[in-house]
Amino acid sequence: MSFDNAPDRRNTHCEKWDGMEAIYGVSPDEGIAMWVADTEFQAPDCIQKAVQGMVDHGVYGYFGDNSAYLDAIGWWMDTRHGWKIDPAWIFTTHGLVNGTAMCVDTFTKPGDGIVLFTPVYHAFERVIKAAGREVVSCELVNNNGRYEMDFAAYDAQMTGKESMLILCSPHNPGGRVWSRAELEDVAAFAQRHGLMLVSDEIHHDLTMPGQRHTPMALIDGITDRLVMMTAPTKTFNIAGCHTGNVIIEDPDLRARFAGRMAALGISPNSFGLFMTTAAYSPEGAAWVDDLQAYLDGNRKLFDAGVNAIPGLASMPLEATYLAWVDFSGTGMSSDEFTARVENQAKIAANRGPTFGKGGDSFLRFNLGAPRAQISEAVTRLQSAFGDLQ
Repeated sequence: MSFDNAPDRRNTHCEKWDGMEAIYGVSPDEGIAMWVADTEFQAPDCIQKAVQGMVDHGVYGYFGDNSAYLDAIGWWMDTRHGWKIDPAWIFTTHGLVNGTAMCVDTFTKPGDGIVLFTPVYHAFERVIKAAGREVVSCELVNNNGRYEMDFAAYDAQMTGKESMLILCSPHNPGGRVWSRAELEDVAAFAQRHGLMLVSDEIHHDLTMPGQRHTPMALIDGITDRLVMMTAPTKTFNIAGCHTGNVIIEDPDLRARFAGRMAALGISPNSFGLFMTTAAYSPEGAAWVDDLQAYLDGNRKLFDAGVNAIPGLASMPLEATYLAWVDFSGTGMSSDEFTARVENQAKIAANRGPTFGKGGDSFLRFNLGAPRAQISEAVTRLQSAFGDLQ
């Protein structure tokens, strides 16, 4: 398929396009939606055929025998990430926000502190607070436009009330692919402070050339406290199927999680199972290879254009399709630069403060769109900040 061609998503119950005017004041008729983290691309043919097969059959009953689905997940993790898993380790949740909520519910209690390396994916904080737990923000260090961790500072922040760490790997919104050494430091930190470690790796397939994602499960000595979370939804642009996988190797942790799943009556929908089975295949893998190359081209175009604007700096993107742009060099307040983006450029981008401590001077832009749209966004930004050039 050609990623240069995308369907018009307006008036299709699309959150990104049909919901942006209410939040950002940007009309879908003249604006560009660059906020919600799904892409404009149609899913690969292998997924379309799977869904069409369901339609042709015409009966949408209960799904039975998920062995092919589990085998497909295992094949993908092994061939794409060098991680061998047992099908018995896999739980299917209604996406990974639900998976996160399930982990918080299962492994922590009200009032516990849950550690986040901020700025980070905003749904984590929302889930934590809704569950009556406390967010413990350990701010990442912005070292010349690249996020790093400062464990000496984080150690000093711990009070003993903390029971869980939620890691975003690769990092959203900063686009970092954490090195094996960094992941070993994360594991050691969790062990020092007796923390459960939940590793959200939903962006693991979407790395840039020269980058290699390391699953946290490959780090030694962490199994007894580790919960892995993966999904096909970001990779294949099928977020609407709300299908995610919580993968737990330790039998005691697995039993606790299974108990909560059973108590809440959670089971997956058949559409997500058929789509995931089709996606995690050689055909799906070839499509992802092409997608990675296309996103790399979008990244280069966007970064070159944005970094040419005095005072703006797009953080080097190692993974994801989400550009994290720092406006601090403009000397403008958050309200001022955000207004220029929304009111002059007519672009809806995620506001940095929603990602927690350390996000105030940033906006997040979704690059998962046809290249012509990325080019238009760059032109609009250059015009909106033209007085700086």
